[in-house]
Amino acid sequence: MASLYTNSDSNKRKTWAYLAGFFVFIIIVGYVFSVAMNDSTILYIAVFISFVANFFAYYNSDKLVLRMSKAREIDYNSNRELYRLVENLCITAGLPTPKIYIIDDSAPNAFTTGRDPKHAVIAVTSGLLQKLDKSELEGVIAHELSHIGNRDILLATVVTVLVGLIVLLADWFRHWSFFGGNRRSNSDNNQMQLIITIVAVVLSILAPIFAYMLQFAISRKREFAADADGALLTRYPEGLASALEKISADQEPLEVANRATAHLYIASPFKEKSKKNWFAKAFMTHPPIEERIKKLRGLA
Repeated sequence: MASLYTNSDSNKRKTWAYLAGFFVFIIIVGYVFSVAMNDSTILYIAVFISFVANFFAYYNSDKLVLRMSKAREIDYNSNRELYRLVENLCITAGLPTPKIYIIDDSAPNAFTTGRDPKHAVIAVTSGLLQKLDKSELEGVIAHELSHIGNRDILLATVVTVLVGLIVLLADWFRHWSFFGGNRRSNSDNNQMQLIITIVAVVLSILAPIFAYMLQFAISRKREFAADADGALLTRYPEGLASALEKISADQEPLEVANRATAHLYIASPFKEKSKKNWFAKAFMTHPPIEERIKKLRGLA
């Protein structure tokens, strides 16, 4: 039976394998589109725009997310117990203490953001503080610190850049096809050009879907890895397992959450029914809570 920490190493390897596959996929998509359009310039423009947009998001996303979540910063004097808990876990993990925010919402949840450990932020809801005991709260905070230590925000940003690029390329190609595309009639390879164009049209429809599926797959792997690393940090997997049980059992949706920020939270902030079929699971930002709890308790 694989241990919790073996699963963590396996999940990290799978995450980077997914990321490598993402790079290969985007090269293939970009090449097919550029051949079909007979113009490689469009690929360079798309890369430039996508990277500029995501560069801005990388340095400002934490401020935007905190504003959207209506989070307020606390200091040592305003909540000494929470501050000490985070500070002690940071000392154990060898991380600088992040800024701590509270979201005034009775639904239990938490997230982390920030471009690196020196600029990291942890936000917890007031409901999380009220409904979890100390060992459970430690498990949640350790999970979030693991995201910081593993540079998951950086990885998520890179993946977002790649997804954005694929979607942008697909949109541009569909517009190009709609307005007539390349209708040269004097080419010696019209038949081959037609085949490539048809393949490119199909890719323009399917590529964004596959890109999002890869993005969500990486997100789910990072959640598994953060669970394992968080349990390693506290040396008490049951604390996080019990916290996840309470969070999933609580039926109150998080009012400040939206689709753009849902993937940041330790558990989906929307109280959705458990999805059983593989296609539905492929578009989940988080692994099923039941699977995470089983892994934490060594039942997988």
